[in-house]
Amino acid sequence: MVDRSPAALAEQLLALPSGDRARMAELLLASLEAVEPDASAAWDTEIARRADDLKTGRVAGVPAAEVFAEIERRLRR
Repeated sequence: MVDRSPAALAEQLLALPSGDRARMAELLLASLEAVEPDASAAWDTEIARRADDLKTGRVAGVPAAEVFAEIERRLRR
């Protein structure tokens, strides 16, 4: 008989190679996340709106270097 206690499973999982452990962690975390049924469609709509805002000039992009510099400045406060 296979021991399926949480401690035994943890021991077996920790013995796996790091890539396999990472995949198992992803699967476990995904099983805990509550997903709203319409979330994917809502994100698709939001992404399209933001892309359109950039294309039409309603908003301007910020270079990554500026974004990261601002983050570093805020973290140093």
